[in-house]
Amino acid sequence: MKTRPKLIAGNWKMHPADGKGALELLRQLRARLAPFSRVKIAVCPPFTILHQAAVILKDTRVTLGAQNLHWEETGAYTGEISPSMLRAAGCSYVIIGHSERRQYFSETNENIQRKIKAAISHNLSPIVCVGETLSQREAGVMKDVVREHIREALRGMDEEALREVIIAYEPVWAIGTGKTATPSQAQEMHLFIRETLSDMFDLPLSDSILILYGGSVKPENARDLLGQPDIDGALVGGASLNAVSFAQIVRSGEEII
Repeated sequence: MKTRPKLIAGNWKMHPADGKGALELLRQLRARLAPFSRVKIAVCPPFTILHQAAVILKDTRVTLGAQNLHWEETGAYTGEISPSMLRAAGCSYVIIGHSERRQYFSETNENIQRKIKAAISHNLSPIVCVGETLSQREAGVMKDVVREHIREALRGMDEEALREVIIAYEPVWAIGTGKTATPSQAQEMHLFIRETLSDMFDLPLSDSILILYGGSVKPENARDLLGQPDIDGALVGGASLNAVSFAQIVRSGEEII
């Protein structure tokens, strides 16, 4: 099995409520995360502070990401952000296909694929979210759902492009609910995702792709989750809004490398 790096990414969603609070959080993260050198770290704040975040995080190991993008380079798309705008703001990552985008903004697998291709063409690493709802898990179709998400998102992509893709498994029933997949449940699905990638492409490529876990990751469960062989990091929601808790999650990742 290939030894893969760990990536801990924070998805701030529509938080904090005020800009001053967001900038203070970035300064706290800069100080708290300075000691860590082995784990890759990214934060994805709201669009409105990306430029300022890039300044605060300059010359640190914390990389900047965005929470969404549009697939077009330019045009009459009111309220949208293009890949080149994200690059200009200092982003290296972008979250694509989060369950909240699918649920509240009717994003389709087709649109998600277009966004992935646009991100890669502009040297942005897409963090592609996949995952099932509680009803789908209870019906026993969770693997069917995740397989479809992956196949539709990555269909027709070449090997070179796929090297930039990161998958985030986010069981929808565990996002913001306080519930978390057990380490064995998460590992089972991560292994299934890797097997799906291997079926689509080849084993060496599938073994090199990072697969993150997202879904109420906290300092209390991070070590057990990150210690699983096919879990390559975490996409952290609420716990990334506190510098102390986010740093503790990063420390857990460092300690098991």
